[in-house]
Amino acid sequence: QVQLVESGGGLVQYGGSLRLSCAASGTIFSIYEMGWYRQAPGKQRELVAALTTGGSTNIGDSVKGRFTISRDNGENTVYLQMNSLKPEDTAVYYCNAVRVRATMWSRGNDYWGQGTQVTVSS
Repeated sequence: QVQLVESGGGLVQYGGSLRLSCAASGTIFSIYEMGWYRQAPGKQRELVAALTTGGSTNIGDSVKGRFTISRDNGENTVYLQMNSLKPEDTAVYYCNAVRVRATMWSRGNDYWGQGTQVTVSS
């Protein structure tokens, strides 16, 4: 079984910064993609940013130029640096790992973290 443990959420003022971390643990041979999604009250979960092992990124339009995703493949950890935060960034942020393989021959499964709250005050 694989677990994703997020950290780094909290309360920050408008224009401030936060850094989220997500570490995957368990029997892991490889992870194709790690990323972050968010869900605000009454809204659908949306992509924030995702990064593949090969370095391909997918960044949500609403956070381009403000958020940066990075990854430590050796540690199975993904980070989200969030700058110039706005009240509309307030949401629960979820870590996502795609195609997590336990062995070279495994098909791979997807996992979600429990979520971490980010609140931006005006």
